[in-house]
Amino acid sequence: MLRRVLRPARRLPLWIVLPIAAALLLEVLIHRYHYQVPAPDHDLDPPFFTSCQEPDVGAPRENAVLVMMARNSELEKANKTITSIEKAFNRWFKYPIVFMNDEAWDPKFIKVLNQTSGGKATFEVIPQPQWTFPEWMDDKAAKQSIKDQGRRGIPHADSEGYHHMCRFYSGQFYQLEALKKYRWYWRLEPDVDFSCAITYDPFVQMAKHNKVYGFTIALWEIGTTCPTLFRDMADWMEVHRITQNNLWKAMVQASWVPYPFRKFLSFMAHRDRHGDEWSMCHYWSNFEIADMNFFRTREYMDLFEYLDRKGGFYFERWGDAAVHALAVAMLVDPRKVHHFEDLGYRHDQLYQCPANAPGGQLLGSKALGDGTWAPEIEGGIGCRCECDGRKTRNHPGYCLNKLKQPNSPKRPWLTWFM
Repeated sequence: MLRRVLRPARRLPLWIVLPIAAALLLEVLIHRYHYQVPAPDHDLDPPFFTSCQEPDVGAPRENAVLVMMARNSELEKANKTITSIEKAFNRWFKYPIVFMNDEAWDPKFIKVLNQTSGGKATFEVIPQPQWTFPEWMDDKAAKQSIKDQGRRGIPHADSEGYHHMCRFYSGQFYQLEALKKYRWYWRLEPDVDFSCAITYDPFVQMAKHNKVYGFTIALWEIGTTCPTLFRDMADWMEVHRITQNNLWKAMVQASWVPYPFRKFLSFMAHRDRHGDEWSMCHYWSNFEIADMNFFRTREYMDLFEYLDRKGGFYFERWGDAAVHALAVAMLVDPRKVHHFEDLGYRHDQLYQCPANAPGGQLLGSKALGDGTWAPEIEGGIGCRCECDGRKTRNHPGYCLNKLKQPNSPKRPWLTWFM
């Protein structure tokens, strides 16, 4: 019997393998370097104030409004929020409050909140065309998708109203008739606590410092809610030839896979067509102080209309927080984004709370009066905060730190991912 002799497979010589490997590695390093965000040499987004201020009740106000979406059943929670914001801020500044609901208001809700609100309160019913499926959409298919999302356990995705709310806040909110006369808004939610005194006017300071968008908390989006959102937004960005700024880069996790193999990753969730991934860090939009003129620009409205046509507000569960965060990162100079790190804020189980500023609590102030607050701690920036400032937030800092990176000098907690 003749036996076939198997010859060992021929290997490529090292003089071919090594240059190819080196070229691929170099390409990856250059690609990742493109997404590195250099830390500035000084803080581009310092707190507006780092201690209590005597409230300037006679100073000019901005054209601004507090807004809250609530249901009649959330009377107690809504009243808790307004009680808190009145104590912390609006008892001095008296900004108007617009309450929004997709149903007719219960007279009891109106009576109680009118009594609690220091500023003029109005109660609006969202027009039905702004709280329903788009005319061009197959609503039966959308409703079936919502049921399927609920069966898969996607948070809040089984609620049709929640999908309407996310779509509304992503675009149509800024065109609501009752808000058209205002430029600035401060978004509130039922069951929110403000644990520090806010003795300056944040609207005035946002305008004075040329800010567009203000936030308190940044954290990760739940990936199952919006697997195609980042790809769609990145595609729109490329089509419109928008240059990546440092805030957009800070939201992207550049791939370690070399070109051209990297492009195969584009079929995965949360990746652009080049294969790079969104970190899913975003601003938590239940607190926003922002310039509505930005969201009313033709550029932003074009983006919203493009996203709306994609159907992801219903066939996925795109949240307005993710839409806002990515749009701001794409279209706003990072220096125009402000972190209100001096505000104590809680919603659900997440919070931030700064330490109180030593010697900065305005003892004897007639406007602030007497009271008790947490101990003052070196480096604190809070005003009469009632929570323990030694633990500033109860969620991991990496996500927030990434989004602050374009504006903050290199600090010890930044060096490990720079």
